[in-house]
Amino acid sequence: MSDCLLHLIVSPQVEDALSEWLLEREDVPGFSSTPVSGHGSSEQSMTLAEQVAGRSRRVMFFMHLPAQTAAQLLDDLRHAFAGSGLHYWLLPVSESGHLD
Repeated sequence: MSDCLLHLIVSPQVEDALSEWLLEREDVPGFSSTPVSGHGSSEQSMTLAEQVAGRSRRVMFFMHLPAQTAAQLLDDLRHAFAGSGLHYWLLPVSESGHLD
């Protein structure tokens, strides 16, 4: 796997800290973020209002990176954001480019 797409899911309370942390890294050329709703059976991590609504507010960050950079980034995230509840997944990128 040469390039990958790394997704990070965090609570809104972690959004600013993660955004600043990513912006400070020279190995992250850029990223996107968007608010998302989490749906599932993890009620212990949901507020009462979220339990009533049936979803929890989250923020998703995603970035296209070389696989080695993503691996190092994940290792660093494990230390910098331990206990934050950060969820991630990593997918191979089969093709990418720009359309002019």
